[in-house]
Amino acid sequence: MYAQDESDPDWQADVARCGVSRPLLKEQSMWAIRVYRFGRKVDRRPAGAVRSLLTRVYWLLFRLTETLTGVSLPKDAVIGPGLRIWHFGNIFIHPDAVIGSNCTLRQGVTIGNREEGGEVPVIGNNVELGAYAQVLGGIRIGNDARIGAMSVVLTDVPPGATAVGIPARIIPARPRVVATSGTTANDAMIDEGVGT
Repeated sequence: MYAQDESDPDWQADVARCGVSRPLLKEQSMWAIRVYRFGRKVDRRPAGAVRSLLTRVYWLLFRLTETLTGVSLPKDAVIGPGLRIWHFGNIFIHPDAVIGSNCTLRQGVTIGNREEGGEVPVIGNNVELGAYAQVLGGIRIGNDARIGAMSVVLTDVPPGATAVGIPARIIPARPRVVATSGTTANDAMIDEGVGT
């Protein structure tokens, strides 16, 4: 379970998104991600005594890390490379959840079902979830979507959209403001109807 595991490209992508040297010494959230990646690697091993022993080591590390960091990333969840967790703690991911690559989770995020045995979310790539966001049920969150802090998402969110509130609703995107030569950014904003 070394910090620089050259044989695990998903872990390398996680480390790259963290952006610090020796992330296991500086980011507690990386402990949970590392244990998750270790568990996935164990599951890819052929059945036998070594896999059985490593599975027991995984479960010990999982429970210890979950208790110390408050981050529950079970190895049965499918999480793409480049996972980034800001401000660790109180993060719970359902074992059947699917999370795409380069996603960002903040403290207090829950991704799970609405009822026992119910369906769980599928989250696309490059999705950002704000602090204490709850994404529940058999819904899809599209690529490049953003979920606002403390939002409760119970319906699909299209790609590139922003969802906020309880229950979450899609808010319209702000028009992109580009100043042309001879105008200031403020003039361009007024021309676009922003700030009027």
